[in-house]
Amino acid sequence: MNPIQSFLLSVAYIGCLAAQSLPAAENAAQRDARMTWWREAKFGMFIHWGPSALLGGVWNGQPVDGGVGNGYSEWIMYNAKIPVADYARAVARFNPVKFDADQWVRLAKQAGQKYIVITAKHHDGFAMFKTAASRFNLIEATPFKRDPLRELADACRRHGMRLGFYYSQAQDWHHPGGSAYNGTWDGGAPAAGRWDPAQDADMDAYLDRVAVPQVRELLTRYGPVAVFWWDTPVGMTRSRAEKLAPLLALQPGIISNNRLGNRIEGGFLGDTETPEQFIPATGFSGRDWETCMTMNKSWGFRANDQNWKSTEELVFKLVDIVSKGGNFLLNIGPDAEGVVPAPSVERLEEIGRWMERNGEAIYGAAASPFPFLSWGRCTRKGQTLYLHVFDWPVDGQLRVPLRNEIARAHLLAAPDRALPCERDGDVRIIRLPADAPDAPVTVVALQIEGEPQTFVPPTLAKPAKTSSEDPSHAASAAVDGHTETFWAVAAGEKQGWIEVDLGQPMPVICCTFSEPFRPGDKSWQKYALEAQVDGRWQTVVAGRTNGHGAEQRFAPVTAREFRLRLTAKESPSIAEWQLFCIE
Repeated sequence: MNPIQSFLLSVAYIGCLAAQSLPAAENAAQRDARMTWWREAKFGMFIHWGPSALLGGVWNGQPVDGGVGNGYSEWIMYNAKIPVADYARAVARFNPVKFDADQWVRLAKQAGQKYIVITAKHHDGFAMFKTAASRFNLIEATPFKRDPLRELADACRRHGMRLGFYYSQAQDWHHPGGSAYNGTWDGGAPAAGRWDPAQDADMDAYLDRVAVPQVRELLTRYGPVAVFWWDTPVGMTRSRAEKLAPLLALQPGIISNNRLGNRIEGGFLGDTETPEQFIPATGFSGRDWETCMTMNKSWGFRANDQNWKSTEELVFKLVDIVSKGGNFLLNIGPDAEGVVPAPSVERLEEIGRWMERNGEAIYGAAASPFPFLSWGRCTRKGQTLYLHVFDWPVDGQLRVPLRNEIARAHLLAAPDRALPCERDGDVRIIRLPADAPDAPVTVVALQIEGEPQTFVPPTLAKPAKTSSEDPSHAASAAVDGHTETFWAVAAGEKQGWIEVDLGQPMPVICCTFSEPFRPGDKSWQKYALEAQVDGRWQTVVAGRTNGHGAEQRFAPVTAREFRLRLTAKESPSIAEWQLFCIE
C-alpha cells in the first residue's frame, strides 16, 4: 500500500472514530449550538503554573537551556533528568502566598479575554488541586494548604468568566506508570523516555489509579467546566483514551481538544485543533481551531526569559488568527509566589485598551472573504467587513479588491467619521487620513451590498505540470480552489516540484500553500519557490513547514512561470497553492 492510499484509508477511519467520540445524540446543529460561545469568544487566557515556577529554569545553580523547547521551564524535570525524589523534595517549598484568583480573572477581563484554561496537572505529575488519587498535590505536599482551582472557579463565577482545565493525561514523570516523551508526541512506548526506576510501572495501571480519578474530580468538584485541554498523548492507544473520554459526559456542553489519544492511529479528535506557537497559513478547513502561544519563550515562569513579544506583534497575531477562523489562547506564566510577571500584565492591559475600541471586529467575527490582502487582514460580520490595516498607505488610498457597492465606510474607533470611497475597476479605493489614528492596528468598517465578491488568485485553474504525480492526485488538484483535493508525487518519491503558468508576467508578492490534513502528523516539507526570469529559474524564497502549510511575503517578482520545489520524508504533496499580487 503506498502512502497516499494509507492516508485516504486513515482519513476514513479517523472519520468513524471522530463520530464515535461525539455524544451519541448530537447532530450538527446541536454541535454548533454547543460551540457557539467558544466561536464568539475568539480570545482566551492560558495559564501555565505549578511548582516548576519555584525552580525558574535553574537546577543545581545552572540554567537548563537544552531539551524540549530549548529549556521550557515547565519541562525542567525532564530536560535535566531530575530524579523523582529529588524533584519532589525541591518543589515541597512551593508556597505561592501572593496568589489572588480575583486579580487574575480581572486581568483576563481587562485584556478582553473571554475564557481561562489553567494547568491542573502538568507533566511533572503535580496536582494543583486537592485530590484523593495522590498526595503529590499543592495541599498535601507544600505549605500552601489552599486549592487554587477552587478559588479560581469561584472567582470566574463572580466575574462571569468561563473556566477550563488543562490536564496531562499521559505524561506523568512522578507517578509510576506515567509515560515520558520518547521522540513522538503520539503513541509510542510509554517507558521509552523514562530515566528513573521509580517511574517504571504499567501505564494502564497508572491511568486507572491516577488519571481517571483525577479527571473525574476535576469534572465534578468545581462547578461548570467549559473546556478540557488534554496534552501530549505519549503512549496513548485507543483503549487508553477510552478510559478517559467518557468522563467528559460529566460536564454537558464541555469543549475538548484533539490531544487525548494517538492522533496518528486515529484517536479521539475532540472539538478543536491546537496549533502550538504558530498560526496555520490557511487555517483548518472544516475544523474549529485555536492557536496557543507564549508571550515570551517558555510556558511556565522562567526567571531569565526576557524574550517578550511586543503588544503590536500580539495584536497582529490575534487579528491574523481571527481572520483565518481561529481562536487565540495567549499564555501567562505566574511566578512561584503567584504573581503574574509585569511584562505580561503590561501587554494584556495594552491589548485590552485596543479591544475596547475594536472588539466589535474580533468577537463573533467570521474569517476573511479575501484570500489575500497586502496591507493587512479582514474579518467579517454579515455585510460588514472589518479591514485591519497593518501597513498604513503612504498615499492615503486603501485599495480593496472588491466588486460590491459600498454603502458606507468609517473608522471603527470613530463611527461618526465617514470615509470617501471610489471605484477603480474591480478595486474599491477608500480615502484614509494621512496618519493612522489608532495603534497598533487601525480598523476600517466597510458596509457592503450583497455577499462579498472578491478576486480569485492568479494561480486558480491555471495550467500546472509536475515532476511526477500519483495517478489519483494530479497537478490540477493543487490549483483547483479546494483544500479537500491535493497533488502528490508518485509513490516512493521524496522530492518533486509543481509548476504553474500564469498566462502572462505578473508581479507576485506572496506565496501560500496548504498541505493535506493529517491529524497529529507533524511531518515536515522543505520548500523553495522559484521564478523563471530571463530564461533561468531563480529562487525567490525557501523554508520548511511543520505539516500545516506556509505563507511567505517578499518583494515583487515579475514572471509568468513559477515553480514550487518540495522535499519530504515521504510523498511531497500540496493541497492548494496560491500566488498573489498587490491590489
